Amino acid sequence: MKEIILLKQGEIILKGLNRREFEMKLISNLKRRLGPFGRFNIYSLQSTVYAEPLGECDMDSAFEAAKTVFGALSVSRAVACQKDKDSIVETAISYLGPALEAARSFKVESKRADKRFPMGSTELSQYVGGMLHEKFPHLKPEMRTPELLVNVEVRDLAAYVHGAAEQGAGGLPVGTGGSMVALLSGGIDSPVAIYMMARRGVKIIPVHFFSYPYTSEMSKDKVLSLASLLAKYCGRMIVEIVPFTSIQEEIRRQCPEELMTIITRRFMMRIAEEVAMINGCGALITGDNLGQVASQTTEALAVTQQSTMLPVLRPLIAFDKKEIVDRARIIGTYETSILPFEDCCTVFTPKHPRIKPSIAEVLTAEEILDIEAMVYKAVDNIERIPIAIQNSEFGIKI
Repeated sequence: MKEIILLKQGEIILKGLNRREFEMKLISNLKRRLGPFGRFNIYSLQSTVYAEPLGECDMDSAFEAAKTVFGALSVSRAVACQKDKDSIVETAISYLGPALEAARSFKVESKRADKRFPMGSTELSQYVGGMLHEKFPHLKPEMRTPELLVNVEVRDLAAYVHGAAEQGAGGLPVGTGGSMVALLSGGIDSPVAIYMMARRGVKIIPVHFFSYPYTSEMSKDKVLSLASLLAKYCGRMIVEIVPFTSIQEEIRRQCPEELMTIITRRFMMRIAEEVAMINGCGALITGDNLGQVASQTTEALAVTQQSTMLPVLRPLIAFDKKEIVDRARIIGTYETSILPFEDCCTVFTPKHPRIKPSIAEVLTAEEILDIEAMVYKAVDNIERIPIAIQNSEFGIKI
């Protein structure tokens, strides 16, 4: 019995004349994700993307991978059959037999996308449900909270039978929202911010600021591990590792201690902006969360924003910490984020950082610095590390 993976489109169906562009990007991303698990014929019809295996395929791994591809609202493993009521019943019995034997209650839910099919959705559900009840008399029909949901879809090419659909990644296909530079630290917040923007179709270029020897090689490895975990959602990325030691040391020597953090953040923005310009990106992404630390007050964020001409997107700005931690657990980055390795943001932390800095006082403090030379030197010495998709569940790279 040949299985097929069905992905129901989400927001894509709301698009107008450019909807096909979104569908093709979803298909392209799905092909790349499923490639290591076998050959698939992937196509789109009636707001559904079909991933049909061609020969031997690892369907378990392919199905798990499909659930991480942005653009699909739900994902199902199904079996196709002839568009005939008795063929549908036979397929349900053979494909879902073990589940039907084990369940105590069930419901049949039908969708008739092909209006040429002679039975309506309700009529088909009643027929299939009645026949299954005859075959499995222990099953109790339950319309509200069935233990087993039997789905029947009558579509253009065939009828499809499957159990309950599983939640897809949602959002929009990566690559449909342009490219943006994201500041990636080793903490909890920035990986979640990256995930959320990738979910809006954004291609991510991560930038990490590395202050060796104040931060160790293990801290850099931690960030690369986070990028690898994110890659299964974001696709292949190149992490830009910025040498930041000399800039932090210069700020420490030349600037007032209480303004060191905010001036450091402004340099990060300037360097990220240069990386964005090199890569044709339209915005910057940070994991800022209003009021969480001294550099994330309204006044501090305004001063940081003034250092760049690009828009700075902050998807976590109104989240509380528990919401961010919960999302980090869901996407699989939390356990890596809490590993106890240093981060450049903790280097030379002032005892009493200014929480309400003014742009005027910060600009005055920066006058002694050769900002342009410091930024260009850092950009010229960036280390670029490609990140492939490496999911521990699958044990492979893409």
